[in-house]
Amino acid sequence: MSSCKYDAIVVGAGIVGAACARELKLAGLNVAVFEASGTIGGGATAAGMGHLAVMDDSDAQFALTSFSQRLWSELAPELPADAELLPCGSLWVAADDEEMAEVHRKYAFYTARGIPVEVLDEHQLAQAEPALRPGLAGGLRMPADSVCYPPCAARYLLEGIPVFLNHRVTRLEDIDAGLTILATGTAVTQFVPWAPVAPRKGHLLITDRYPGYLTHQLIELGYLKSAHAVATDSVAFNAQPRATGQILIGSSRQFGTEDPVIEQHMLTRMLARALEYMPGLANLQGIRTWTGFRAATPDKVPLIGLCPGFDNLYLATGHEGLGISTSLATGRLISDEILGRTSEIPREWYAPGREFAHHE
Repeated sequence: MSSCKYDAIVVGAGIVGAACARELKLAGLNVAVFEASGTIGGGATAAGMGHLAVMDDSDAQFALTSFSQRLWSELAPELPADAELLPCGSLWVAADDEEMAEVHRKYAFYTARGIPVEVLDEHQLAQAEPALRPGLAGGLRMPADSVCYPPCAARYLLEGIPVFLNHRVTRLEDIDAGLTILATGTAVTQFVPWAPVAPRKGHLLITDRYPGYLTHQLIELGYLKSAHAVATDSVAFNAQPRATGQILIGSSRQFGTEDPVIEQHMLTRMLARALEYMPGLANLQGIRTWTGFRAATPDKVPLIGLCPGFDNLYLATGHEGLGISTSLATGRLISDEILGRTSEIPREWYAPGREFAHHE
């Protein structure tokens, strides 16, 4: 590759890399993508749930997810049918009074920032999702959330951009381009060994087609505890309707393993948790299970921007379970930094060289 042929090379054809490449192309740069596998949107992109959600774990997370959701909304009319964009909304499910207190906290947080939300009591929750077990305390509905099928969304983002599949980069010195963007998920440490990114394994199961069985993306409030636990394996109830009528069931989290094998004990725990919330799932037919690896940082905020020690290497990784949600905003921030534009949200929150506090 001649450096005069491409202004930028994006390494990684997952949805984050695709979003970065698209933004750079829209800005007028000559861009190409190198992908180690034979597939666009493989890896974590294919393994993920495809939830396009606004989250409130931190100011940085909220800013990135809300900005990205707006970009997804603007892109939605262009997306092809196979991207399976489904504007189903999310329902955070509260099991008890303690979790209802969290519902009200989230309601106040989002309302103050202009995000549409609605508090549901026990009866309204049952009406919204009849398959949930009786006796749950209520929930928080977020109607602007949606889901998509990420691999096809990634393929759309890369239309018109040269993608070199089965092109494994082993050394940064072998990339002959003006700029390089590493959107390689957990593999970023092969190029930048100090990068604070670790793999976090997850299991998912998808059912046969049951149209109308589930209306919203469902997430238990206990999911927050699961997502924050870094020392132990954890599971939490998460169920998602797909445009096909299938139901995607999660989720599990494990550190300390890079083996993609399906672990029966984790799958059993995950499904048992799901049955606590939706007992009728036991009557549905599961057709496939798989695992994937989220790229996790110590503060649950991705690394987006110029890599310390380099003047032409940018990182776009560490999105944990929010890579699909935040991909478009990540691409915009990378493009803004490269082109010297002012960003709509503070880029320093995501700077790869930032200091990391100790997180439990």
